[in-house]
Amino acid sequence: MMNTTRRNVLSVTGALMISASLPMAALAQDKVTLRMSTPATESDARTVALDEVFAPAVSEFATYEPHYNASLMAQGTELEAIATGDLEMAITSAQELATFFPEFSIFATGYVHQDADHQVRVFDDELMDPFKQKVEDELGVKLLAVMYLGKRHVNLRFPRSEREIMTPEDLQGVTLRMPGNDAWQFLGRALGANPTPMAFSEVYTALQTGSIDGQDNPIPTVVDSKFYEVTEQIALTSHLVDLNYIALSQAVWEDLAPEQQETLQMAATDAATSAREAQLAREEELEAFLREQGLELYEPDIAAFREHVQSVYADSEYSQDWPEGVLDRINALGE
Repeated sequence: MMNTTRRNVLSVTGALMISASLPMAALAQDKVTLRMSTPATESDARTVALDEVFAPAVSEFATYEPHYNASLMAQGTELEAIATGDLEMAITSAQELATFFPEFSIFATGYVHQDADHQVRVFDDELMDPFKQKVEDELGVKLLAVMYLGKRHVNLRFPRSEREIMTPEDLQGVTLRMPGNDAWQFLGRALGANPTPMAFSEVYTALQTGSIDGQDNPIPTVVDSKFYEVTEQIALTSHLVDLNYIALSQAVWEDLAPEQQETLQMAATDAATSAREAQLAREEELEAFLREQGLELYEPDIAAFREHVQSVYADSEYSQDWPEGVLDRINALGE
């Protein structure tokens, strides 16, 4: 009798344990997998922030699965992969979005964004709503947050005492290496320089031999590539405040419950903030390092550069796809 009773108790207990575990199993099965493809490395400030801030915040309902160094999708194919349902997340750029929607080229144009905070104000402003909506409607991609990449500056081989760069006129005749496509070369001319295309691997030697007068890149690139060994000054022109967007599949977003959407959006915003703060701190640290190496770093007349560059773009084919009045609204959100 006791054995029968014990078996009955064990059966009931086991049934209760199984039934109690079913919701957890179902919950685990219901978790969405967020595969994120990026050409960035695992140590990049953006990917670190997504791994350390975004992933834990959404872990109750989503499994974040990053793929670095373009190991899952080739660079430039991520947006199409999201559109076709072959990918859930990516870190994309205004340049990439402009290949689908030409009006996005405004966000990859010289002197449009003024600094990291200005990027956020622009992204959060209602002026961005039509841009975001078009990407959602026509590509099935939701832009969650803007990530700060850094400011590009003019790095020259001759000392400031030989030539100080304060306005676009001061760059006249300066041979400035810039990336080779037409948009980059146009920006170089708009700055007042004589831009020349050159493979990045050749830049150090060209600076060393005087084949070029300078190059444009963010401060971390100057340090990582050791350009400080063969240059004398950096005019902090901030002519391009570069950015990325955290992109998510619109279909995945729509499958989430409202509270999950709210959590995921906050997680993306917080990750972007964390990455931005890390990048700004690194820039400040590296500027100090460059000064220790003997380089002169100084800020030119940014207003003069902005006015000149924007006027050159306004009279060019590059501005034809920009919605009327948007540049003025972007400028109004700045200083």
